[in-house]
Amino acid sequence: MATRGNATDRRRTARADPPLLHPAYRSTVLRAPLRPPLRVPYGPTELGGPAPASWLPGERPAHAADLTRQHAGEPLGERIIVHGRIFDPSGRALPGLLAEVWQTNAAGRYAHERDQHSAPLDPNFTGAGWCLTDAEGAYRIVTIKPGAYPWKNHDNAWRPAHIHFSIVGPSFAQRLVTQMYFPGDPLLDHDPIFHAIRDPAGRARLIASFDLARTVPEWALAYRFDLTLGGRGDTPFDAPAAGGRP
Repeated sequence: MATRGNATDRRRTARADPPLLHPAYRSTVLRAPLRPPLRVPYGPTELGGPAPASWLPGERPAHAADLTRQHAGEPLGERIIVHGRIFDPSGRALPGLLAEVWQTNAAGRYAHERDQHSAPLDPNFTGAGWCLTDAEGAYRIVTIKPGAYPWKNHDNAWRPAHIHFSIVGPSFAQRLVTQMYFPGDPLLDHDPIFHAIRDPAGRARLIASFDLARTVPEWALAYRFDLTLGGRGDTPFDAPAAGGRP
């Protein structure tokens, strides 16, 4: 995001964000626009507006930020804590942003009708949650480590384990959608979505770091995933969405 006063304007940049057309990611061949997009200047309507806290439900749903406690029973899989802080280009923490996540279950299946992967569904795991960043720009999500899954992009194609993030600022036009990956995943070397980001440093910013200090003994491991909205340390956009299962 590029800062404009107290508002932000986050759009794709050629430096780090994936291109709209990336032939190795086959869905983009049919979906990418044939002409350059028109850049329309953002005005007060796009850059202003109430903060998420004012238009979210008045009463926060129970366990919105704990995906392991949204149903009657415990979901299967490895419980993890994902936390971090969100910054602007100058390194200033950004409070009151909406951080949403969605993901597969431990077997690598989304709780969505379009996902017909043969892996089992988990009746105790929907795979979606959210929270607001606090005064220090921090967020914390409790969830299950997602599984890898096949996605038919090419022969024997498997997506690395990942968690989708959506960060929303003071207006709906101020939104970053990206993915968080896990350190040491061997599938990262073979994933065309991850490698659609041409800048190696940009790809590295999408890999969370293991955080032993924030683990809860005998309960959950922890990973840290900070996001920077703009500037040289900008967190890249998600790759262009494919049909079906991202």
